[in-house]
Amino acid sequence: MKILVIGAGAVGGYFGGRLLEKGEDVTYLVREGRQKQLQDLGLDIESIHGNALLHPKTILAGEEAGPFDVILLTTKSYHLDGAIKDIRPYVTEETVILPLLNGILHFETLDKEFGANKVIGGLCFVESTLDSKGRIIQTSPGHDFVFGERSGEKTERIMKIAEVFSGTKANFRLSENISQDLWHKYMFISTMSGITTLMRQPIGPIRETESGNHTIKRLQSEIFKIMKSVDAPIAEEIESMQMKQITGLGYTMKSSMQRDMEKLAQVEVEHLHGYLLEIAQREKIDVQVLEAVYANLKIYQEQL
Repeated sequence: MKILVIGAGAVGGYFGGRLLEKGEDVTYLVREGRQKQLQDLGLDIESIHGNALLHPKTILAGEEAGPFDVILLTTKSYHLDGAIKDIRPYVTEETVILPLLNGILHFETLDKEFGANKVIGGLCFVESTLDSKGRIIQTSPGHDFVFGERSGEKTERIMKIAEVFSGTKANFRLSENISQDLWHKYMFISTMSGITTLMRQPIGPIRETESGNHTIKRLQSEIFKIMKSVDAPIAEEIESMQMKQITGLGYTMKSSMQRDMEKLAQVEVEHLHGYLLEIAQREKIDVQVLEAVYANLKIYQEQL
């Protein structure tokens, strides 16, 4: 099976690298600067699950390559339009597109561009970063890659993908209900990124104060109501389950969006909180905390 990974950053570099390390046929579609870095220094992974120095195949957008069986989209939402343009020449009748973007909105775009039958569900949980030398640094126990047919079916193609993804040093898992997994993650990251960027603090100091903890619960409750209003496949007990997760996080834990803000980088405000707010306004749901989160992020984004 031939796999094309879009981008060799903290996420694509890590999971694509684990597949390459196993011996799978992986190619990276990258920009010129990253291509030169990979050619000169290799794909360098430093991880508590084992280090690896790999030498992947790379292509630039527009170069002849393929055909590819699976395309992994690991870009941020604000790079999605560019990624779609880049991958279009490599999408054949048999190609499966597996996005790892946060949220839900990107499926509407990808379905429209390529057809829903070509797009399966995917998400990941990994704390990894790219250092100044282009090395991928992965330091926490979690390195999960979850995927599946959005219909929930165990199709022939998804079982083939599961076989290829098995036996790596990362936790690739075929989901029984990827649609629910996607919405659950969306709720968790929207709550975590929303509250930490609003307060400009890690989760510990926020949840330690009575008013801070109350605000976390208010935001979570607002997001739950929004998702229920569009019949999202979320569990009734998801609020209490995720509050337990938040309570168990390390005191200094920051959301990736908060770290992006600290680096004065772009954030996925429209793709995550903006989409939720749009639904809330359409359904006439009172979401005062979400509105504050969105305003905070929009003001930040417009000052970049």
